[in-house]
Amino acid sequence: MPLRAPPLPASVRPRPFHAAAAAAHHREPEPVPSSPYAALLQRSIAAADPRLAASLHAALLKPGRLASNLFLCNNLLIAYFKCRLHRHGLRLLDEMPHRNAVSWSAAIAGLTQGGRPRDALAAFRRMRRAGCPPNEFALVSALNASSFVVGGAGAGCARQLYALAVRLGFDSIVFLVNAFLAAMVRHGQLGDAVQLFDGSCVRDTVSWNTLLAGFARHWCVQGWVLWRKMVREAVDADGFSFSSVLSGLAASASLASGLQVHAQLVKSGFGADVCVGNSLMEMYMKNKCLVEGTRAFTEIRCKDVVTWTAMAAGCLHCDEPAKAIGVLSDMMLDGVMPNNYTFATAVNACANLTNLDEGRKVHGYVIKLGDDSEVGINNALIDMYAKCGSVSCAYKVFQSMQQRQVISWTAMINGFAQNGRAREAVEVFDDMLLEGVAPNCVTLICVLYACSQGGFVDEGWIYFNAMEDKFGVEPGEDHYACMVDLLGKAGHIEEAEELISRMPFRPGVLVWKALLAACQLHGNEAAGKRAAERALALEKDDPSTYMLLHNTFAGRQNWDGAGRARELMGDVNIMKLPGSTWFQSRPDRNQACIR
Repeated sequence: MPLRAPPLPASVRPRPFHAAAAAAHHREPEPVPSSPYAALLQRSIAAADPRLAASLHAALLKPGRLASNLFLCNNLLIAYFKCRLHRHGLRLLDEMPHRNAVSWSAAIAGLTQGGRPRDALAAFRRMRRAGCPPNEFALVSALNASSFVVGGAGAGCARQLYALAVRLGFDSIVFLVNAFLAAMVRHGQLGDAVQLFDGSCVRDTVSWNTLLAGFARHWCVQGWVLWRKMVREAVDADGFSFSSVLSGLAASASLASGLQVHAQLVKSGFGADVCVGNSLMEMYMKNKCLVEGTRAFTEIRCKDVVTWTAMAAGCLHCDEPAKAIGVLSDMMLDGVMPNNYTFATAVNACANLTNLDEGRKVHGYVIKLGDDSEVGINNALIDMYAKCGSVSCAYKVFQSMQQRQVISWTAMINGFAQNGRAREAVEVFDDMLLEGVAPNCVTLICVLYACSQGGFVDEGWIYFNAMEDKFGVEPGEDHYACMVDLLGKAGHIEEAEELISRMPFRPGVLVWKALLAACQLHGNEAAGKRAAERALALEKDDPSTYMLLHNTFAGRQNWDGAGRARELMGDVNIMKLPGSTWFQSRPDRNQACIR
């Protein structure tokens, strides 16, 4: 069967061959040696040029020229998969009269790199059924494909492939061992990965890096032990090694270990690597070492968008939102184009400052760059507008979203509740249920808080009782605290105490303080004293408990009780925290804090 050139999309369809195809009916073209075609195919592979690949396929359609030359067929196959023309590549593979291990390996690798791991594994099975023994490259590509198959099926397939590799005698090939190691790490099978690593007779830097990267995602003591072992065995660590271990230490906020790695990094000479610099800065910022993190940031020579965004996020983590906005302003002046994470960080900084003007500027820039459909940015905008008191703008952003995640609904419910619009918050929650979105534990906290703000006792009981049965969420301390607050504000003090007595776990300080606040509101001294005693037994250094008890007595004009509450604060050396507020002067845009 002659090999046919597959039809190409209009955007990549070659134009010069219409005339050539018509002329083929009148005369036979002169034979052309295959070497020029091989060179052109190599050029097509290097450039990933679909036009050139299809043009060469058409030129090689002379009967016998392509079908008799397996080398040209394989190169054309590689070119198609390199150009992401998977359908054309598979069609060529089906029409090839002869296939070898290179043909199948090219198809498996191309499908894996093209994001089609299940099709890649199907091609590997076809290879086995065709009786073609797999080489190490086909096995590596199949192992890579299995690492991207979600669920237990992917891990099981990887084990079968490695067992086949061992049976074929490939277990001493280091890049094949690394591929299986990466598959186990991607599937979260760190125990199996460590067992394979320890039992392997061949290891290189990639092997160490693969396991380090796995521990960086789920950092534990073993990750640090592995790094120390790598140092003791004098393994040549590269930039990826340092970036992985620093990211893991950042996640665990291990400053002492991070300082050791920083010292080793200075000796190694990889400090100029931007990825390593980003990880080093992140490690310091996660440990709230703003000065050291800023120094690491300034030492990065070629800063990319990740560097600037991580620096701004670090300032935000260190409770310096104004500095975060300053960093992002410098980034714009430096000509670096922001991404979605940059915008989300900027919006969160504005939310922390409750700076509505700056928040609107960021929103306008998002719209200008066409990123206003990104879910994460819109979630941050909803939160920012709500915290700045512009809940109507938050609702407009919410309504403009084409796709809403549970976080989007939760942010909108919380925004309405915090701005005293409890009825709208409950209505948004009901709309969420009508659209089939399942609430999580945070969503239920927000709707119960809204019920507490609005005094909706009946609705609160309905949502609370439906948590486990309908939503599959077990009530936690925050949910009980919201219910106690709801019942207490409505004057149902005894019902609130009964709910506390039926809690399946020991009530925490939050629950007792909610009851104490309700007792202050309604002047119930007896219940207030009981709640204060339980709260102080759990946390005696919290000044708010003493103040709530004092105000409860003072509200009933029980000055002796109020005085004793003040004396208790003095006995344990507790000071009332001073209140504070922010103001922003318009002319120079300066901010100040008044206490």
